[in-house]
Amino acid sequence: MADRSLDALLPHVAEMAKTFLAACEKAGISTVVSCTYRTDEEQAALYAQGRTTPGRIVTDARAGQSLHNVRRALDVYPLVNGKLCGNESAEEIALWQKMGALGEAAGFEWAGRWVHFREFPHFQFKG
Repeated sequence: MADRSLDALLPHVAEMAKTFLAACEKAGISTVVSCTYRTDEEQAALYAQGRTTPGRIVTDARAGQSLHNVRRALDVYPLVNGKLCGNESAEEIALWQKMGALGEAAGFEWAGRWVHFREFPHFQFKG
């Protein structure tokens, strides 16, 4: 099962994540971390989803290609009324944009800006 602890990240990435999440809290955005470290086997299973196993496609990264596999990425969702935020309404998109900017200010690349396979919850450190 994928890890959700910031301690599972590389130490400098964990510090960036703490800065990011504190900035979200200060901005009034409640968050939940859904994934930090992911094994190659877990990544392979996610990649298979929607391709060779049932479900919708949730990642474009094969095992070993995701920065989750090397402890440099985390998935974070904003909470709205205690529930994970979607990305279907203008209000939800605005919340994601605000959160994405906070993640970028902390040093992360935000996958919500990607043109191909946009992932709003995904933040990674490529440095």
